[in-house]
Amino acid sequence: MSKIVRYEIDLKNLPPLTTEQQAELKTLKTMPDESIDYSDSPRLDDVFWKNAVQNPLYKPTKTSTTVRVDSDVIAWLRSEGKGYQTRINTILREAMIRSLHHKV
Repeated sequence: MSKIVRYEIDLKNLPPLTTEQQAELKTLKTMPDESIDYSDSPRLDDVFWKNAVQNPLYKPTKTSTTVRVDSDVIAWLRSEGKGYQTRINTILREAMIRSLHHKV
C-alpha cells in the first residue's frame, strides 16, 4: 500500500481567491521592496551557484520528435550498441549545458 498522495491542479480552472487572499495580495502589491524581510533567506552569491548541483530527483519530460541526421552519424551511434537515442540526448544535453555556461 502506497502512502504517496497526489494532487492535480487544473491551472485553467483555479478556484476563486478568498476575500482574505485578495486583501493579502493587494497589501503585498503595494509593499515597497525595501520593507521585505529577507533575513530568513540570505542572498545566493556566485560561489553558491558555482557549487550548485542538479537535483538528483529531477527528471525532465521527454518529447517525441523527428530529426534528420546524417547516415554516418546514426551508423556510428548505433555501432556503440543499444541506447543510441539516449546517447543522442546525452550529447545534445552536454552541448546545451556548455552553451548555457558560455553565455554567463
